[in-house]
Amino acid sequence: MPRAVLPTLVRGQYLMITHARLNASDPDSSEIFISDDVVFVDSNPCHSFQAIREQIFQAHSMGLSMARTVMSGFRPDAVSVYTMFDRWFAWVPASSAWCSCSSGDEGVKLPKHQLSVLMFLHGGGGDVCRTVLSEAYMDQYPLNHVVWVVTNASGQQFSNNSQAGSPTDVRLAVQDQYVIIDNGILQLTLSNPGGIVTGIRYNGVDNLLEVGNVEDNRGYWSLFWTGKFDRIKGTNFRTIFQSEEQVEVSFTRTWTPSLNGTLIPLNLDKRFVVLRGSSGFYTYAIFEHLEGWPEFDIGVLRVAFKLRKDKFHYMAISDNRQRIMPMPDDRMPGRCQQLAYPEAVLLTNPINPDLKGEVDDKYQYSIEDQDNKVHGWISFDPPIGFWQITPSDEARTGGPVKQDLTSHVGPTTLAIFVSSHYSGQSPKFSYGEYWKKVFGPVFVYLNSASDGKDPKILWQDAKKQMQREVESWPYSFPVSKDFEKSSQRGSVSGKLLVRDRYIHGEDIYANGSYVGLALPGEAGSWQRECKGYQFWTRADANGGFSIRNVRTGQYNLYAWVPGFIGDYKYSATITITSGNNVDLGDLIYEPPRDNVTFWEIGIPDRSAAEFYIPDPNPKYVNRLYINDPANRFRQYGLWERYADLYPDRDLVYTIGKSDYKNDWFFAQVTRKTDQNSYKPTTWQIKFHLDSVNPSGSYNLRVALASATHSKLQVHFNNLKANPPHFTAELNGKDNAIARHGIHGLYWLYNINIQNNWLVQGDNTIFLTQPNSQSPFQGIMYDYIRMEGPSNS
Repeated sequence: MPRAVLPTLVRGQYLMITHARLNASDPDSSEIFISDDVVFVDSNPCHSFQAIREQIFQAHSMGLSMARTVMSGFRPDAVSVYTMFDRWFAWVPASSAWCSCSSGDEGVKLPKHQLSVLMFLHGGGGDVCRTVLSEAYMDQYPLNHVVWVVTNASGQQFSNNSQAGSPTDVRLAVQDQYVIIDNGILQLTLSNPGGIVTGIRYNGVDNLLEVGNVEDNRGYWSLFWTGKFDRIKGTNFRTIFQSEEQVEVSFTRTWTPSLNGTLIPLNLDKRFVVLRGSSGFYTYAIFEHLEGWPEFDIGVLRVAFKLRKDKFHYMAISDNRQRIMPMPDDRMPGRCQQLAYPEAVLLTNPINPDLKGEVDDKYQYSIEDQDNKVHGWISFDPPIGFWQITPSDEARTGGPVKQDLTSHVGPTTLAIFVSSHYSGQSPKFSYGEYWKKVFGPVFVYLNSASDGKDPKILWQDAKKQMQREVESWPYSFPVSKDFEKSSQRGSVSGKLLVRDRYIHGEDIYANGSYVGLALPGEAGSWQRECKGYQFWTRADANGGFSIRNVRTGQYNLYAWVPGFIGDYKYSATITITSGNNVDLGDLIYEPPRDNVTFWEIGIPDRSAAEFYIPDPNPKYVNRLYINDPANRFRQYGLWERYADLYPDRDLVYTIGKSDYKNDWFFAQVTRKTDQNSYKPTTWQIKFHLDSVNPSGSYNLRVALASATHSKLQVHFNNLKANPPHFTAELNGKDNAIARHGIHGLYWLYNINIQNNWLVQGDNTIFLTQPNSQSPFQGIMYDYIRMEGPSNS
């Protein structure tokens, strides 16, 4: 009998598909073994259910000869990729959406007698996958009609309910102090009734979480509220749903007035879900503030996992941001030097000597929410990946380009829903304000690699799993009625055009614009909005957009267009109802402009990335970013480089001669003095006017990408004018300079220039940031433009 076409390593044993029975209900029915005599495989087979029926069931009905053809495979020495068999057909009753070559199809209902086909396939990443059937199918046809036939290298057979690493029924065990959920792939242990994740057993490792930590400090939901830290612990446990296919459990905490001042005034419901055949688990939470309850604010809301430091040393947050990380002990006294703030240290005596001389700072690994879909850690021995996947941004705050933390030294991985990082904004709730919100679910995904394989391939597999999770959103399995399913949601579509007659005589497609729905407010308020849900998309080349799977409720539609200043807001409030698409048709955005452009500095993209970003001080480097121009702004201490570049005087930029890529420092920061104090800085923009039109209109547009405890004073030609010709009181708290961000909150100022402020000939605009108590007070400019009459 030919041996394995698809060897799969599961917990040290190679499992191989060998044969299928033609009748699952008859153990004595004919069996068809995999052969190695295939001569042709369609390079692009159709994975429709109709094609599957033709390939398998019609083959069965045509006799054993055709069925044997269907079960044929390549000889191992005939192909370089052994999983080529995946491309032959997907064994029913689901298409290949559930296996490693996802097609995106869903489960299909088939007559019971047609369940006589092998349902076992190599799933990639060292795991074994089983079909994931639709809920309706599972209710109608129990799994006892399905037979798996698998052998290991010694010929030992396994079936549905056997051997470690194989999917089994999801089992729930409720003990006095723990709740244990096991699906045969992983075992999840939660404290009872606290709902703290105390253990994750997977692939032969008893616990992936740091066993050296107390149980409350391994995996948990937590929040900072009104200056207090709360590692959320439930006081009551309930089994919400239990079947062979799914277990969902709840850990709740109910607030009463007797708890005022000690616990956040919220009813909290933490949920955990484990599905059959799933190499991971889901968690989500429901928060509710009732009428008549006290005021409060939320500074941070997150899910945190602390992994085993003896195993997880390699971190990955994107294709080009991966590295061996320091150990948590490297941040202790004797192994590091404290830098300007507690999060940043210089590694002076790390356990891994290769890391000596590097800076470690968790903020160097922040990422924009629109890209913050998957990140995590890899263990090399054994080769295991631990990944946090966030398939939707709808419960996050601040819009798609808000930055936040991901994974960092610990090893720690985070799912952050609310924070003031890079925005300075957090939700504040007034006395008696009713509020309810669902956060998540997020998915903790576990994968493993075969012996001899590069463990770094686990990152590629995690990205594929992330894409599957995104395509499955909104999930159908959460039991809570507060989590709206796809059929309960609506959508909004339309086309956005830009009208700027000083640039083009016709409307311009808003190609690549950000278009989103958020709670009603002023134009641009979405970036400070922290209480509701947000739904965003990018417009296509023709400005067309479609925002799908929007929760029911009332929203404003907002947009901003890279390449143009300002914010768009649709005039009317939009009501989303279940199953309804709101087609807004053509929308016109007219960005701020009163005249022709005299000159401009930068690119209006809400970032300072196009400006000059210096090399770091060689004593304070993160080697990950040395040869990465796109991320060089993440290096530590760049604010100190300003004084190195301008030791005697501040920046002077001359229109027509200077180049913003080389001559405009990325941030207007304070200057450190010899007395270890700081002083304000004043930048100059020099430009020439052939004449000043006494009746003409002149404007200066100043767009900021960030502001931290700063102020902007603008003088035209007279630095001693008191008061300044324009002052912006910037109470921004995004702290993007210290946290290695290249942008924070967006600010736009439109300054009407009085004609007598200008002169014929050479002119100078002075930009002063007068606040100077720390090195982190400053401004990042996005774009500056001067407008005026064409005859000037």
